[in-house]
Amino acid sequence: MIVVTVSALATGLLAGMDLREVIETLGKAFNDNRIIAIVWIVLPVIGLLERYGLQQRARALISGFRNATVGRLLILYLIYRQITAAIGLHSTAGHPQTVRPLVAPMALAAAEKQGPVDEARAEKVKAYSAATDNVGLFFGEDIFFAIGSIVLIQATLATYGIDLTPLQLALWAIPTAIAAFVIHGSRLLWLDKSLGSSRAQSKGVREESVPGPLDVARDERAGREDRP
Repeated sequence: MIVVTVSALATGLLAGMDLREVIETLGKAFNDNRIIAIVWIVLPVIGLLERYGLQQRARALISGFRNATVGRLLILYLIYRQITAAIGLHSTAGHPQTVRPLVAPMALAAAEKQGPVDEARAEKVKAYSAATDNVGLFFGEDIFFAIGSIVLIQATLATYGIDLTPLQLALWAIPTAIAAFVIHGSRLLWLDKSLGSSRAQSKGVREESVPGPLDVARDERAGREDRP
């Protein structure tokens, strides 16, 4: 919201409007579109939920599933995000509503079950969580024909003499959404593989560092043979 406000003020001043006129125009636009004020309700709610342990509950929930992995969890979220975006429910999920308080903590809990998680791996898991939301929304929303991006595509194609209805554009967005799901789903499975290999490597290091019973017996026998 800070970026939007600063951009509006800069644009108005560069257009030759005085500061009062810019603020009046911005205030009128805000008043005409009061739905954007919903963010002031969502953010305190999310803050209160996090204060009372929302992230901890999410981590505990995913820890109870034995076969849960980062890739599987995020693939399920990708399916949910694409389907809801395709039917116009864009605001049911997002970075502030679901990724930060729910999806990212659950993904981190799943990653800890797959192996040690240092700061770099934790940031990578959180980045994949945010990217999954982006991919699901971006390639799912165009299937819903009553959206601004479809209108923009239709108007742009019309300038080149290509007349398509919003429904036609929405239908042609389905193959793109499927391709996006397959590509990003493959990346998530590859992430699982990389996290699993790190677990195997760390397990091998621990096994090498801890001597077994045969190693102890061999060392004792070698010690006795070396005595005069």
